[in-house]
Amino acid sequence: MDILFAVTGLVVLLLAGDALVRGAVNLGLRLGIPALLVSLTVVAFGTSAPELLVAIKAMLDNAPGIAVGNVVGSNIANVLLVLGVPALMAGIDSARCDSRKTYSFMLATTVIFIALCFSGPLYYWQGVILLALLAAMLAETVLTAQKHRKNGEKLPEEHAEVLEGADPSMPYWKVVMFLVLGLVGLSLGADLLVDGAVGIAREFGLSEAVIGLTLVAIGTSLPELATTVMAALRRHADVALGNVIGSNIFNILAIMGVTSFFGPVEIDQDFLSFDLWVMLAAALVIAPFVFGKYNITRLWGGILSALYLLYILMLLG
Repeated sequence: MDILFAVTGLVVLLLAGDALVRGAVNLGLRLGIPALLVSLTVVAFGTSAPELLVAIKAMLDNAPGIAVGNVVGSNIANVLLVLGVPALMAGIDSARCDSRKTYSFMLATTVIFIALCFSGPLYYWQGVILLALLAAMLAETVLTAQKHRKNGEKLPEEHAEVLEGADPSMPYWKVVMFLVLGLVGLSLGADLLVDGAVGIAREFGLSEAVIGLTLVAIGTSLPELATTVMAALRRHADVALGNVIGSNIFNILAIMGVTSFFGPVEIDQDFLSFDLWVMLAAALVIAPFVFGKYNITRLWGGILSALYLLYILMLLG
């Protein structure tokens, strides 16, 4: 029964997340917000919504291991699995991308988060720090986009690929319907997934942290995986790499920032001694592709996927 709850919750989360993104994107376009800004903000928030709702629900159910494991596990999965599988299928032409700025910010965000975890349970003041960094990143993104437009420079059209299903003429009633379905579905799906995950952990003798790092993390990373696969197949490497980098930033700054306001987030010793360092190592693995201008070939896709499989086996073993 717990497995049924978890799987049902995961399916509801994915469908609700898609509905929320679709409604929010079309609302933004109806209000005249440029498609690029919608893709960099609304879509990033929307694809992180399942992780956010799961983390909040886990905190309310006194299961901080699932909340932290969800974020840490998602960030590991985003690099090794979400980049590995598309690269294995079609390769990613990352040599043409200029993601050095956002990637450097992702690395800095990861290091700051690890330092905060070692400072003890995450309280609201650590959350304020994370949310302030998020606000700074969004402000810089908006200012950069405005500068490009002011200078008459064409903004990258590749980002439009993230906005599949966008319809600037969609009637407002349909936009509202998607938003309501998304918000209600996310809440329901999070309830089912967390309840099922906690039950599975107890039944099989696994810790909540391990369930968060595996079942919950992989499940909530599926929207990012779908987006990255389509971007890789269509040879839009900027979208593929940017999706992973942006998602990792949002996972730490937005999700852990907001979650810390729902009570002290206890950090399990296993996170401090192993999983946080795996997350940092996974982030560093793609440094050569960002700074060295190398392509993520099928061979590297296989290596990244194999590393993720090895990590999962170590957790379950």
